[in-house]
Amino acid sequence: MLDVGCGRIGLRALEPDLDITGVDLVDRPDYPGPFVRADAAAGLPFADGAFDLVYSSSVIEHVPPPQRDAFAAEVRRVGRGWFVQTPARSFPIEPHSLLPGAHWLPISLRRRYWRLGAGSDVDEIHILRRHELEQLFGPALRERFGPLTKSWIALNLS
Repeated sequence: MLDVGCGRIGLRALEPDLDITGVDLVDRPDYPGPFVRADAAAGLPFADGAFDLVYSSSVIEHVPPPQRDAFAAEVRRVGRGWFVQTPARSFPIEPHSLLPGAHWLPISLRRRYWRLGAGSDVDEIHILRRHELEQLFGPALRERFGPLTKSWIALNLS
């Protein structure tokens, strides 16, 4: 498996015994397994279909919109299947800042409001709508929190 946007430990935290290679934009010297520093939007150093599954959880919303097609093409190229998860724009709590409705505000207001939250840089977050994820990866499944859609998951287990 390939974990794109693995962070410090990523999917290995849940499945330490699986053969998982981590990929991230920055070096992760403590990553507990094979690791490659790379930008999926710029190309991955793997052969076509090199992995049974490419896993990417809460990463695509950090990819600048003009680079998303390239990111998705690389995920689809190196994986025979994929699991791509992203927060739902319709969910009332913005998951990076943990602020209600932050992602619905115009960017000028969002920047000021964001400082009250817990999250990362407001300018690097671009939450997708369902149809945007589906254009990149195919049909998306709904992950629910009660009656609300919390996130979208594009799953291909070819």
